[in-house]
Amino acid sequence: MISEKTIFSILILLVFVAAILFIIFGQVTVRKLRKISETKDVLGVEFLSGWDIINIAQALTIPRKWSHKLRNSPLSMLYADPDQLYKHTNKFDRFLAKSFYILLMTSGGGGLLLFLMDMLGLYSLFIK
Repeated sequence: MISEKTIFSILILLVFVAAILFIIFGQVTVRKLRKISETKDVLGVEFLSGWDIINIAQALTIPRKWSHKLRNSPLSMLYADPDQLYKHTNKFDRFLAKSFYILLMTSGGGGLLLFLMDMLGLYSLFIK
């Protein structure tokens, strides 16, 4: 069976790959979008340095119906505008965004799930 250390090692590897993709996506795509005057103001709010990179990756990854619901909410200023981003990105940029965002969410969600299972003592029920 798979041990807890093996799952943790896989999650750490996913975090490492997501961090590398974060840097590549920020340097290749987000830097280009920050220079364009049309997209400069639609990148979402940057709470921390680099948060707009996650906003842009999210806008390019989640389905457009969800993005339009977020845009029509009272907190729409927090999220990037996917319509403007799709106009100024190519297929490689979108592939990079999807790869980065899916790895980021998978590693974060998997780590949270592993933590909760360990804290609640459920880990020994599923994996021995």
